[in-house]
Amino acid sequence: MGEVIEIGDLAIDVTRKDVKNVHLSVHPPDGRVTLVAPTSTRIDVARAYAITKIGWIRQQQGKLAQQAREAPRQFVGRETHYLWGRRHLLRVTECEGKPAVRLDHRTIHLQVRPGSTLETRAKVIHNWHLKLLHAAVPPLIKKWESRISVEVQGYFLQRMKTKWGSCNAEQRTIRLNTELVKKPRDLLEYVLVHEMIHILAPTHSPRFFDLLSTHYPSWSEARTELNELPIPAL
Repeated sequence: MGEVIEIGDLAIDVTRKDVKNVHLSVHPPDGRVTLVAPTSTRIDVARAYAITKIGWIRQQQGKLAQQAREAPRQFVGRETHYLWGRRHLLRVTECEGKPAVRLDHRTIHLQVRPGSTLETRAKVIHNWHLKLLHAAVPPLIKKWESRISVEVQGYFLQRMKTKWGSCNAEQRTIRLNTELVKKPRDLLEYVLVHEMIHILAPTHSPRFFDLLSTHYPSWSEARTELNELPIPAL
């Protein structure tokens, strides 16, 4: 079980890695706090550092608490759904036959069997989202492999509560949050580039940010936009 620093009502999960500096993060959607420290750092030193950052932690948690949250979807007609950053209306048709989804301008047509449950409808839409992402991601990987001079061995799509993406630098694999299908396409590209650069620089080191700034100069604006969008209702 990992170490935990407790400061009043605040619990901070501590992870030790081969890094040079302590790194503190506040994660959406619920403001969970983590601290990554060099393997040799004493826990009391890490705690003292965290105490100096309490004001910043509370500020970040406050921002997340005020951030808009998507209402849970019911998958009924005239409901709003987002795709690649654009608002669409859902139209549901019940009929015998294989469930299907079709996009027509700003309308998402969902065909399901009569009496289908919310869970069934959600799964049909989720599978459609996976199909769209599997069509969008490989061309982006190919595009950026040559630009960054890195080879990706594989990618995975997964619902994630606190991350937009992750990278296994040793295996050279990327994991992407399926919620990215609802965000503008350029933000999917930003997350992918971010994770691909982690293959070359596994931590958020100066080298990582140098590479990111070189290859994706607008990364800061993209990150801000992504973090200001409504938090998914998972």
